Amino acid sequence: MLRPLAGIRILDLTNVLAGPFCCHQLVHFGAEVIKVEATGRGDLARQLGADPELNARNMGISFLAQNAGKKSVTVNLKDERGKAIFRRLVESADVLVENFRPGVMERLGVGYEALKDVNPQLIYCAISGFGQSGPWIGRPAYDQIIQGASGVMSITGDSDSGPLRVGYPIADTIGGLTAAFAIAAALNAEERGAFLDVSMLEATIATMGWIVSNYLIGGVEPSPKGNENMTSAPSGSFQAQDGLLNIAANKDEQWQLLARHLAREDLLQDPDFATREKRKENRARLKAELETALTRRPARDWVRELNEIGVPAGAVMSVPDILAHPQIAERGMLGTFQNVPGVGRDITVIRTGIKMSGEAPSVDAPPPQLGEHNQEVYGALGLPASEIETLQKEGAI
Repeated sequence: MLRPLAGIRILDLTNVLAGPFCCHQLVHFGAEVIKVEATGRGDLARQLGADPELNARNMGISFLAQNAGKKSVTVNLKDERGKAIFRRLVESADVLVENFRPGVMERLGVGYEALKDVNPQLIYCAISGFGQSGPWIGRPAYDQIIQGASGVMSITGDSDSGPLRVGYPIADTIGGLTAAFAIAAALNAEERGAFLDVSMLEATIATMGWIVSNYLIGGVEPSPKGNENMTSAPSGSFQAQDGLLNIAANKDEQWQLLARHLAREDLLQDPDFATREKRKENRARLKAELETALTRRPARDWVRELNEIGVPAGAVMSVPDILAHPQIAERGMLGTFQNVPGVGRDITVIRTGIKMSGEAPSVDAPPPQLGEHNQEVYGALGLPASEIETLQKEGAI
């Protein structure tokens, strides 16, 4: 297994999703990720998830989802002894990642400027909702707040149902991926040491290139299109006999193949459907015409046949269905850990969406219990076991 980040030590001071997801990517590529958590409570995600019993054990599913392979230590950054130990930890680190509101680390005396003196080569990555400057710097930010502010909600749904939130925390996830990319780039610099300011708002907007450019360059204000592809038609979701399927006949030749396969050659002669722009303009009527044929047979039959003739098509699947499908189940994207401490049973979590030289990057250890690695990590800094125990009892770490 290739581990390009082997030998890199990352301090993960993050909570909930954007930051932990960033470090989830990095630990799978071989980095040593030490999750530095607040004494007593740790990452808030430890209390979040669909299993109340695990939440009570401080091993919530939201935490389990993106913390496998990491080590956990606890520290009280409001205690001078804890702060001193944390600085020693920074001396040994290559990267620090935090997602506190701007100014929190500075008020604790462990912001970038202070830590740069401790370790001039430190790559310090601050993930926040709106960035480290600007009129919204002080606002709290959650995924839904960013989805609303970025314009994502304004283009999700259709004219009747929108604006809608995307069905998973897309802004948090994009923020985490952007931070991981920035860290990987900074690690490749000839001279190490940088402050990375990752704004979830800007990272999300950056992924909306086509939407934003149609407005900035084409003067077209984005609007919700539901399941329709704004760039082409027929391209979207269509009703079959037993449910929906997606069809993306984005090219003229694909449109022609589709019409002929559905025995609707007559549509090819209709001037309202003669060009891409005409089909987009009359997409509602075109969809209704195609569904007169599509509703006669099950979606799975159409998906198989259309792909065989070169028309992209796919099922609208549930999460359980796609996880059980060989396309996912047999490519190493799921990792299972047996009898996980603090959980008391086996768990399966997702890894990354990347294969390296044909292999899925993986980690050996399950998500850690709070402070599980205090003795190991702080002992390696030279602290005697007895002193670590005393500091724990006194709440310094």
